[in-house]
Amino acid sequence: MPKIHLETIINIADIDIVFNLIRSIDLHKISTKNSKEEAIAGKTSGLISLNETVTWRAKHLGFTQELTSIITDFEAPTFFADEMVHGAFKSFRHEHFLERKGDKVIVKDIFDFTSPFGVLGKIADFIFLKKYMQQFLIERNKVIKYYAESGKWREVLEKELL
Repeated sequence: MPKIHLETIINIADIDIVFNLIRSIDLHKISTKNSKEEAIAGKTSGLISLNETVTWRAKHLGFTQELTSIITDFEAPTFFADEMVHGAFKSFRHEHFLERKGDKVIVKDIFDFTSPFGVLGKIADFIFLKKYMQQFLIERNKVIKYYAESGKWREVLEKELL
């Protein structure tokens, strides 16, 4: 079972902004434009919360896929986890930990997944899938960081905060 650990330092003191960007369906669409992710069922815009689901349609590794996940744990603004309900993986759990340190927010991602197809899935994990997923999450975190630090977060979250 591969496990990806990432840490992203965001130069903004407001942990609520970062927390909301991470759970924003709208920012997720922006951050995954290369795979053309589209929310097609469940929560399709705004901020996802505990027990809510979202179904994404996207193109990964040359294949159009659908994946449904649910928010299973939620402690605003320091933690939430989403888990796959249906999709290409056998299973996954993505944990998001946030901590404020001075004028920064430290975001820690733990992405734990199991590929389908037994031994063939394990070989795929080793050869390319873990690296592919890690790069996908790194790119997404770069967009979150940019929106948080540049003030563009207002474009995504303003309607949620009114």
